[in-house]
Amino acid sequence: MAYELEVELEAAGKAELLELVRQVKPDDMECVYVRQSKMLGLGHAVLCAERLVRNEPFAVLLADDLMVGDKPILTQMVEQFDEWRASILAVQEVPEDQTRRYGIVAGTPVNDRMMDVSRIVEKPAPADAPSRLGVAGRYILMPDVFTEIRNQPRGVGGEIQLTDGIAGLLRRQKVFAYTYEGKRYDCGSKEGFLQANIELGMAHPQIGASVREYLKTLAL
Repeated sequence: MAYELEVELEAAGKAELLELVRQVKPDDMECVYVRQSKMLGLGHAVLCAERLVRNEPFAVLLADDLMVGDKPILTQMVEQFDEWRASILAVQEVPEDQTRRYGIVAGTPVNDRMMDVSRIVEKPAPADAPSRLGVAGRYILMPDVFTEIRNQPRGVGGEIQLTDGIAGLLRRQKVFAYTYEGKRYDCGSKEGFLQANIELGMAHPQIGASVREYLKTLAL
């Protein structure tokens, strides 16, 4: 968070707000920002961070996918990574008519929630989808994916797709899909953004009651 914000809150004696701000980022976390100079797709955005990640496994979190669970979804995935030591994709079952909105995976189940991925296809038509398991905005990836992303041909508009890089990675090493425990809100759409605000507002410990009372007045 911005140092200036913390200074201003402390000077104003707003201790409660200051503590909330400080809870957003642990003291031992360093935040570094890299600007994607051109809109060339998710794969290109991931490549922009290569010099910082270097040769370490890393996580990709898509900000427009808000994911909520009793245990944080990335925590669930890290636990799986610690066991399997391989790339892990968060997935959910999607309606057949929505496969065009997701990278779709297929493979062999290894337990109730984990799949050994054999194939990944970017936004297929329902008739071409190998399954209904869609990748849902959270990834833990091995650094070899950077080489695969660079080696992929560019798509429409010169875009570089992360899905294509993962498909290349599949030819070299294991990739797993993890069906997470929780709920995803698609905040990249107006409907999903509003749904997230309403549902999480209703569940909020401080304002939930007033939000629910307001919704009752709408006589929906």
